Amino acid sequence: MSELGYPLEGLKVLDFSRVLAGPFAGRMLCDLGADVVKIEPPDGDVTRLWGAVVANVPGYYHQQNAGKRNICVDLRAEGARELVLSLVKEADIVIENYRPDVMPRLGLGYEALAAANPKVIMLSISGFGHNGPESHRPAYAPIVHAETGQMARQAQRGEIPFRDLPLSVADTNASLHGLVGLLSAVIQRGRTGSGQHIDIAMIDATVCTDDQIHYALEDSEDTGPLPNHAWETGAGPVLVSADFRYLWHLLTTQQGVVDPTTKDMALDDKIRIRREIASDYLSRLNSWDEVEAKMEEMNIAWGIVRDPIDIREQATVRARGAIVDIDNRAGGTRPITQSPYRFSGAKSGVRGPAPHRGEHNKEVLTEWIGTAEFEIDGLIAAGVLQAE
Repeated sequence: MSELGYPLEGLKVLDFSRVLAGPFAGRMLCDLGADVVKIEPPDGDVTRLWGAVVANVPGYYHQQNAGKRNICVDLRAEGARELVLSLVKEADIVIENYRPDVMPRLGLGYEALAAANPKVIMLSISGFGHNGPESHRPAYAPIVHAETGQMARQAQRGEIPFRDLPLSVADTNASLHGLVGLLSAVIQRGRTGSGQHIDIAMIDATVCTDDQIHYALEDSEDTGPLPNHAWETGAGPVLVSADFRYLWHLLTTQQGVVDPTTKDMALDDKIRIRREIASDYLSRLNSWDEVEAKMEEMNIAWGIVRDPIDIREQATVRARGAIVDIDNRAGGTRPITQSPYRFSGAKSGVRGPAPHRGEHNKEVLTEWIGTAEFEIDGLIAAGVLQAE
């Protein structure tokens, strides 16, 4: 059998995006085999300020841009638009996540790109979408978390003050929905020969992906299951995925726990006493083997409440290689998240470290559009192309 190839091998992608929603989509396309070229402005992606720095590559930027190539273009410089349109003529996909007015002001809106290449597929990710009443608003994930009720729900259910979620789910949801849109458009282009513009709003993607939103839409929060609860065991904290009423039933019918409450007790007292007894029972499980055995006996899903610094010790993460070590560009390695795709007839995965700004100026322009070396030197002299 011949060596398995990447499913998106041969696709050319121009990635104008920054921070997360766009770059994550580009990273996944790269992991699937596309040639993803990040077009970065001279002042750099803001994520170059975040994370541990190794070989002048910070961790956040590295995670979202690993495997890509990079050209640094000042889009406001004279001649930059013409250079970009030359690249667009060779591209299959263009990704951007500026506010909706930015690319058109630069002369690089979808109409201009489609005029240069009718087959190009453009993915635009913004906070509030194109052509809506709030299209002008800047938005990062926390803004969408607030606007869609995520922060309020977290505060209400956890009885805590308003605070942001500990991950940028509005960005990654938009990114993954953007990927679905892109690959759908690639399939359609195979039938029609035409590209198109995909408008993904982070607020749409968050609302669509919210499996709990029906409780708010139908004012039915009280019809849902009781929240999952974290308990302290002798081995450490665990999350038990079971309605407490069901857990109590199992403890008293299977595990020998005696219920001292009576029908005459006030409900709050009854709940408090039962929780105290359940807590005491679980606290006497002194090893993870013992915890697992008891949970298996009761057929209950459970998980260790793990410090994220120990994520590589999680058994499945370790066995499936969800975190891998790749070249750190300084003679060693550094950890990075792996592509989640596991194919039976293709391969995928992170293909190399993140690029420096402008690292592949010459390489990309030569390969994609045959730019001569003296022309590249001219673009550098004119300030169109820059590099670290």
